[in-house]
Amino acid sequence: MINVIKKNIILILSVILIIYFSLNLLGGNRGLFAYLDKKNQFENNLEKKLFLNNEITKVKKINNLIDDNLDKDYLEILIRDKFVVGKKGENTYIIEYE
Repeated sequence: MINVIKKNIILILSVILIIYFSLNLLGGNRGLFAYLDKKNQFENNLEKKLFLNNEITKVKKINNLIDDNLDKDYLEILIRDKFVVGKKGENTYIIEYE
């Protein structure tokens, strides 16, 4: 038995190394599955970045409207939306969505 192992030591080590590298290629920290997971996370983070950039742009526009030079039309829209206030003689209807 030992003589067979001694004769085939190169073959046995080659097979063990091939199995080791194959497993690390697929499942290691830098393997194929880790790459696909990181790629998916990267794409999700890009989508979040675009969404947050759009939200920042919206907030900056609103902030500019409420700045020192107050836009009275925008202020009226805010008051109507938040406090459900109308002008004299004006009918105000509240529509609830389900």
